[in-house]
Amino acid sequence: FDLPRTLIPEDLEILEKKMAEIIKANLEIKPEKLSKKKALEFLKKIKQPYKIELLKELSDKEVCFFRQGDFVDLCAGPHVKRTGEIKAFKLTKIAGAYWRGDEKNKMLQRIYGTAFYSQKELQKFLKLKEEAKKRDHKVLGKELEIFLISEKIGKGLPILLPKGRIIRGEILKYERELEKEIGFDYVWTPHIAKVDIYKKTGHFAHYKDMMFKPFGVEKEQYVLRPMNCPHHYMVYENKRRSYKDLPLRIAEDGTVYRFEKSGELQGLVRVRALTIDDSHIFVTPEQIEKEYLKNVSLIKKMFLSFNLKSYRVRLSTWDPKDKKKYVADGKVWEKAEKALKKVLEDLKIIYEVGIGEAAFYGPKLDFLVEDALGREWQMSTLQLDFFIAEKLNLVYIDQKGKEKNPVIIHRGLTGSIERTIALLIEHFGGAFPLWLAPVQVIVLNVGKAHEKYALEVKEELAANNIRSEVDSENKTLGRKIRDAEMQKIPYILVVGDKEVKSKSVAVRKLKKGDLGSRKLNAFIKFLLEEIENKV
Repeated sequence: FDLPRTLIPEDLEILEKKMAEIIKANLEIKPEKLSKKKALEFLKKIKQPYKIELLKELSDKEVCFFRQGDFVDLCAGPHVKRTGEIKAFKLTKIAGAYWRGDEKNKMLQRIYGTAFYSQKELQKFLKLKEEAKKRDHKVLGKELEIFLISEKIGKGLPILLPKGRIIRGEILKYERELEKEIGFDYVWTPHIAKVDIYKKTGHFAHYKDMMFKPFGVEKEQYVLRPMNCPHHYMVYENKRRSYKDLPLRIAEDGTVYRFEKSGELQGLVRVRALTIDDSHIFVTPEQIEKEYLKNVSLIKKMFLSFNLKSYRVRLSTWDPKDKKKYVADGKVWEKAEKALKKVLEDLKIIYEVGIGEAAFYGPKLDFLVEDALGREWQMSTLQLDFFIAEKLNLVYIDQKGKEKNPVIIHRGLTGSIERTIALLIEHFGGAFPLWLAPVQVIVLNVGKAHEKYALEVKEELAANNIRSEVDSENKTLGRKIRDAEMQKIPYILVVGDKEVKSKSVAVRKLKKGDLGSRKLNAFIKFLLEEIENKV
């Protein structure tokens, strides 16, 4: 809304009372269609410059308005038939929002709200929302020193602090362990490339709005890469390939750059610099199903280790009514979608179809996970591409000595590492499982006399690759324990006279409290098993 003054939280209560009156009045909400010309005349009459701007961009000859009492609004709909159908609602917050998400435009005010079929459902939602506030990765990311976004560096350009770098490293290390099971070749490729290759592959035509503008290097035009695909195609093209070389699995955790509007940036979830755990798998048509089976298995294992127990799969297809968004002809799309449906059915995976959600070059399987609060995040993706290899003349020699184009599977295991870190911060509420925790153990000495032994414990932990710290500051033991719990460190080891003498540690576990005394060697063995099993 463009309003004469800034809204304050108290305004929401006033608005809710007015809304309740409108609901009680049970007003009919009637659709009215007008020609574009008459619609423009009407909007000018009621002084709606923003709606006029939107209407001018519509190609429709006829547009829809909805009338509710003396209020009329341009809207595609649909709506409830009467205001009395609204059962439970709540206005939740106020925020500034640039018109159309562009910081060059005027700052407007947005009012957020929600509605449910019953008061019970609304209360449940509001309770979850309060919990979500406590888990907000932007807040916890700062409190736990995981990442920062500095205006001096630039919007949407996250910096991982040492603890964030550890989490990132552990995720990628685990992914490598998974990928060893089926065999991947790892590459490193530059962060820029000539714009010509993106034009040739079709990425420029379909993604130019999200790419940073090309820049000149000598007499050539380069771009910050928005995806790793073209670089990996060149790895394949580097030498002559035989059917015996396939599947060829090329992987890289490559940082890419995308121009997200300022109004769309959000912590680590929407950024301008993101690292994709990217892989391009080159296969023969006969190998598609087996390769999907292997990679779906990796995805399931990864979800289990992240304690993401609930997920759904979407088969994202093209929209034949909007062919401009895609490449290749209908027969190629039909072939690719049929192949993915067979994979899903053979794996006995229940799925839904997302028409129009495909990549421009082919259909895909998207894995959407639920976090601890039941919120959904898009994570892994497996995209099937029958098009690019032919376009770039990427070939292999088949068993009969003939040149054939490989099929390419574009695979993101977590997708964006930054987004995954955000998900995990909120999923675990900052209390990471032992294998992911930046600091796995903290050692607290009761007094100055026990500091030497505390440091020895830390050395022994470090020798076993267990990340630990010692809090030897001059403060009470109770204060040290509270500080450690605030930092959400999985294990707290207390050492005093008894522990020094018996070479043991008094163990406390986050959220569970005192676990009693353990011999140091036995406890280290216990920790290593927990890390290995990713409990």
